[in-house]
Amino acid sequence: MVKLQQQQELPASPRIDLSGVLRPVRAGNAFEETVERLLTIIKLGMVAPGERFPAERELAAQLGISRLTLREAIRELHGAGYVSSRRGRFGGTFVTYTRPAPDRAELRRIALAEGDKLTDALTFRLAVESGAAEALARQFARSPDPAVADTLAARLAGVNGASPADYRRLDTLFHLSIADLAGSSLLAAACADARWRLNDFLNAIPVLKRNIEHTAGQHKAIVQAILAGDGERARAAVAEHLEGTAALLRGFLG
Repeated sequence: MVKLQQQQELPASPRIDLSGVLRPVRAGNAFEETVERLLTIIKLGMVAPGERFPAERELAAQLGISRLTLREAIRELHGAGYVSSRRGRFGGTFVTYTRPAPDRAELRRIALAEGDKLTDALTFRLAVESGAAEALARQFARSPDPAVADTLAARLAGVNGASPADYRRLDTLFHLSIADLAGSSLLAAACADARWRLNDFLNAIPVLKRNIEHTAGQHKAIVQAILAGDGERARAAVAEHLEGTAALLRGFLG
């Protein structure tokens, strides 16, 4: 079993692989789907406020679109206040979006308009994220990779040490990293989609300090199970954690 390093010894938290979300769009709806993919990355915090998107050439190639279509999508996001563009050697497209504060009125609106979607989204998330953790644990048992251990430890330190203001974003990156490290772009895309379906629900409820403290132990248990190469324990640890999140959501939206 690989032991977790002490937080002060951890490397800088690595950037999430965007390939699961930046897959080719359909030609008939290229502009609309490009906007949706970029918004998913922004709102999930896969590119944090102040960080830069990959270069236009790289983005266009991954999405399977022309640079003209990409620039039109970026202009739309710029006009809506999600990104800014800078020229020059250190230029590019930078995220300016910040997550809104929880809003009780928005919470009531979501509960009335979309509450019936909650159970479906939670079931989907449970299936894909517990499966991703099991897959990564079994992969690690076959071939222990120090880079996997370092990445998980860095993500764990990030989310467990997060301030309430940045907790949702770092929690998202922690969970998406598990699917990313499992090495399946389809699985990574499914986990991002599952989180996206719950994003508005999660943003509408407050981040509770007591909940952060409780989930810190659950996050650690997930990482320990993966690094022990125990697929069943990793699946169970994720399931326990997600059921707590589901209970919290139902409590606020009920």
